[in-house]
Amino acid sequence: MEVKIGIQNVGREIVIEPAATAEEVAKLVAEAVSKGTELRLTDEKGRLVIVPAGVLGYVEVGAEESRRVGFGAL
Repeated sequence: MEVKIGIQNVGREIVIEPAATAEEVAKLVAEAVSKGTELRLTDEKGRLVIVPAGVLGYVEVGAEESRRVGFGAL
């Protein structure tokens, strides 16, 4: 699953593949915005991304999909 984070007044977005589910990410975003704290997400490789909730422009949570294996997987 891919998560795109848009930052106010910044042209590039942050793209991360977090270890959490889509529901967990949505809960973390809602909590950070409501409390005015930072949004903390850890990706599958263990890297931590911290974004202050006050500068969030948008957060796009992609659909969860199963991993495809092989050449003929459609």
